[in-house]
Amino acid sequence: MKRIGLLGCGSIGTQIAIAIDTGQIPAKLTHIFDTDKKKSELLVTKLKQKPEIVENVHLLSSNPVDLVVEAASQDAVNDNALSILQNRKDLVIMSGGALLDESVYEIISDACKELKKSVYLPSGAISGLDAIKSVKNELDSVVLTTTKHPNSLKGAPFFENFKINLNDITEPSTIFEGTASEAVRLFPKNINVSALLSLVGLGSHETIVKIIVDPNTTKNTHMIISSGKFGKISTIVENTPDENNPRTSRLAILSAIETLRSICTNEIRIGT
Repeated sequence: MKRIGLLGCGSIGTQIAIAIDTGQIPAKLTHIFDTDKKKSELLVTKLKQKPEIVENVHLLSSNPVDLVVEAASQDAVNDNALSILQNRKDLVIMSGGALLDESVYEIISDACKELKKSVYLPSGAISGLDAIKSVKNELDSVVLTTTKHPNSLKGAPFFENFKINLNDITEPSTIFEGTASEAVRLFPKNINVSALLSLVGLGSHETIVKIIVDPNTTKNTHMIISSGKFGKISTIVENTPDENNPRTSRLAILSAIETLRSICTNEIRIGT
């Protein structure tokens, strides 16, 4: 049974921990860390099997765990991914937007090869990623159009530079159109799915991202159109926002749980 360390005890981290604790993921959560220790302490109260709270990320990955799950932030990936791999631990990254920084990607990729460790990025709140991986050498373009309620975007760095009052929007409005790299920088907690599309699909050509604010929607919707020599792939996912964190779709959490379950299970693998 794999031993797991958890970096980040917020909404996503908590639900991953509960999935381990209830046996949905056949593993043991042994150590946890959050920069806000109160979140770690609150998480422990929700679990039957009590993990140890450690004081920093180094202690998290230097303990006898097999796998560390990052459910914190892009900064947490930037600051800690390399040391986790150097401590000979595999790593699951939820904040995939960090890897659109070429230097970060190269450092992590080189470390995986040198240290013979693996990094996993769950598909998150989108569908069709397996198909896009299959046709990545024949892609010409990928366009992601994301529609969300204003509440799910509040607090994003984008609004520090672009003075848009979300409360004034009364109908569906496009507030951003640009590359995935720009999107994950301006909306670091909202659009990590665009990073996955860029990382898997286009190499030197980035995914184009459009963000629409709709005050009348109750879903987080992602429409992806991928075109190339192979043909065309179109997918639409209408996600229910997580009840504890409207910036996160329920599917993103379920995707993380399924990724971990698959890592921790010996079974027939279905899909690319």
